[in-house]
Amino acid sequence: MPALKKIALTVTSAALLSAFVAGPASAVGKDTSDNRPKPPAGMSRVGGELLGRTGTQVKLGAGAPVLPKELTGRSWIVADAESGQVLASHNAHWRLPPASTLKMLFADTVMPSLQPKTRTYTVQNEDLAGLGEGSSLVGVKEHLSYTVHDLWLGVFLRSGNDAVHVLSSMYGGVPKTVAAMQAHAEELQALDTHVVSPDGYDAPDQVSSAYDLTLFARSGLQKADFREYCSTAEAEFPGAKKKNGKRESFGIQNTNRLLTGADGVAPYKGIAGVKNGYTTHAGNTFTGVAERDGRVLLVTVMNPSSEVPHAVYKEAASLLDWGFDASGKVTPVGELVPPKSADTKDESGTGSGKGPTSETGEGEGRNGSSHAARTAAAGRGGGGMGIALGIAGGVVVLLAGGAFLINRRWPLPNLVRRLPRR
Repeated sequence: MPALKKIALTVTSAALLSAFVAGPASAVGKDTSDNRPKPPAGMSRVGGELLGRTGTQVKLGAGAPVLPKELTGRSWIVADAESGQVLASHNAHWRLPPASTLKMLFADTVMPSLQPKTRTYTVQNEDLAGLGEGSSLVGVKEHLSYTVHDLWLGVFLRSGNDAVHVLSSMYGGVPKTVAAMQAHAEELQALDTHVVSPDGYDAPDQVSSAYDLTLFARSGLQKADFREYCSTAEAEFPGAKKKNGKRESFGIQNTNRLLTGADGVAPYKGIAGVKNGYTTHAGNTFTGVAERDGRVLLVTVMNPSSEVPHAVYKEAASLLDWGFDASGKVTPVGELVPPKSADTKDESGTGSGKGPTSETGEGEGRNGSSHAARTAAAGRGGGGMGIALGIAGGVVVLLAGGAFLINRRWPLPNLVRRLPRR
């Protein structure tokens, strides 16, 4: 055989062997289609340098399970809600259309100002102006009155853009709401997010990321009302008035299928919210929180390409399963940062007054706050974790002075899963 031909065959064989060996590993968590958009080469490094890299980031230790093979989301993240450690991620800071998962930021921003939840409001025609074509609606009608509680159920269960716009009107109007949401995102260090509409409907330049959506969920879950609404599976919503003046009502069900078990999706054990979404440009998006054996995980999946029905829920569930199995067996690839104004503590218990920097997630008080959190957790113990979902490491607003404090463990009392609320 001529030497040139031998060389050609050798190169060809080597190329085929390389493709065979590398193919399955490189396909995990990635869409191999050349037609799919690619993440930018440089992304934000908030939370850690690895989170700014493209592709899957994970550091498996001894005994750690491998990541699920069928992951097709453009971006995803799984994190420990208590410690804030990111266990694994894939294009975590890729700025993508968020769809209705942006409603988590809307609720976290607006909810504290619209109290009490028994407050009523009569809807005006202009409140429902500007709804995007094909918007998801709960069925809010002009000239009828609703309580704040009713409207939030419409937001979380039916992802009602009509309810979002009415609550925005109560807050001061859509422009004011959008500005407040943007300011709150920046306070949370969710710097991938650009808010254009309060409901997450597709709009030019409206983007967020799996990392930011996870921050929104973590912050929102510190609020009792937020926890109630996002964990509610079924409720009654006010309808039209009858001739005798009484209001009709109709049942609504949460569109989070991991919570309800609807449409053939198995309910996830320990799930307690948070929010799902879908638009033409965003595809399917989902952020969820779940507890198992005293450990709480947050997961976000954005725009899976799989043709499997309800892939966003199935991929989120598989990541949660992996996260619970992998906890304590992996080296974190980053962290969920606290807000800019977080009052972190050094080892002496003295507040540094400095949160992490906006680009690296590193600050003078970060290590000290971890120590203080561990000390506080040790003093309280883990009692009640089998009954209540524990979310920690998030932001607790102290009544005295309104300062922020990072805690490792903060129970969510009386959280009832998959039960109707009337």
